[in-house]
Amino acid sequence: MIKTGLIGLGYWGPNLARVLAQAQKSDFTAVCDLDPARLQRLARQYPGVKTFADVNRFLDCGVDAVFIATPIGTHHDLARRALLAGKHVFVEKPLADTSARAAELTEIASSLSRTLMAGHTFVYSPPVVKIKELIDSGALGDVHYLSFSRVNLGLYSKDVDVVWDLAVHDVSILLYWLGEMPECAQSFGRCCVQRAKRDVANLWFQFPSGRVAWCEVSWLSPQKMRRTCIVGSERMVVYDDTEPSEKVRVYDKGVSLRRPENFGEFQLSYRMGDMVAPHLSNAEPLLIEVDHFLDCIEAGKQPRTGGRFGEDVVRAIEMATDIGWKPGCSLEDIFDRNVKPELAGEAA
Repeated sequence: MIKTGLIGLGYWGPNLARVLAQAQKSDFTAVCDLDPARLQRLARQYPGVKTFADVNRFLDCGVDAVFIATPIGTHHDLARRALLAGKHVFVEKPLADTSARAAELTEIASSLSRTLMAGHTFVYSPPVVKIKELIDSGALGDVHYLSFSRVNLGLYSKDVDVVWDLAVHDVSILLYWLGEMPECAQSFGRCCVQRAKRDVANLWFQFPSGRVAWCEVSWLSPQKMRRTCIVGSERMVVYDDTEPSEKVRVYDKGVSLRRPENFGEFQLSYRMGDMVAPHLSNAEPLLIEVDHFLDCIEAGKQPRTGGRFGEDVVRAIEMATDIGWKPGCSLEDIFDRNVKPELAGEAA
């Protein structure tokens, strides 16, 4: 059994507390929060768990692994203190508020031989894992593009905008599926309700393989939507996380361009095949994620969403929001790579 402790009992912390109390390898030992009322509620629910309002006393209570579910701006400081105290550390997404701080945490964990993991829960969900298997197996053919829509009415976050709150989910899924970092990115959006925080945004990514992806995120939408579309040369996939069943649907559909035999010939053929909904496990992603972290501690293995992965997610967000087009990657480059080859083939 690994003695686990939790820092933060806000929006997501109680979910982690429940899972830490359930996980087979977890001995849920202690919790830390600044709000006495939250601590009292948790103490009533889990009588054997020690409660602390002071982080230093919490870190001295004998826990082996620390779970951090606090506002993003506090992740780096709390994770750093826990690592330096010799603890294994799990940090809810994103790992830190800058890639430089995320990299520092990764280096500290490596130098102290501690396990560091970013809590990108969707990477552990059965639908996302199944789609990863389809992509890696070649069942979809060449992946052309991916589109993500993650919109709803609220909940507004006090400390970050909609990109750092919602788009982080889709970027983590995107990097997990494709296994490569974007080379160019951009975003645009608008602050509609709050003056300094965007509540609607679109992000665009270009990858070295030529694949493109875009993400739509919003706190200001009349409907909740969690829909992803992956278009490949052989098959297409729609992943709808709001569906109670058939969250993943694989369509045997596509378009083929036949090589012209004369100057005036241009023919497309459309493939309209069957739809298949693969069987998916009903296991809770958060429990899978926590079990994975504890297994990695026990075995000394690198988590699927370890420090480097968490760092990459933050860097990709920064690329889209702070830097924009990567130096040396212009709109003309994108046109040359994605449009001119098709035009050349058509002219031939």
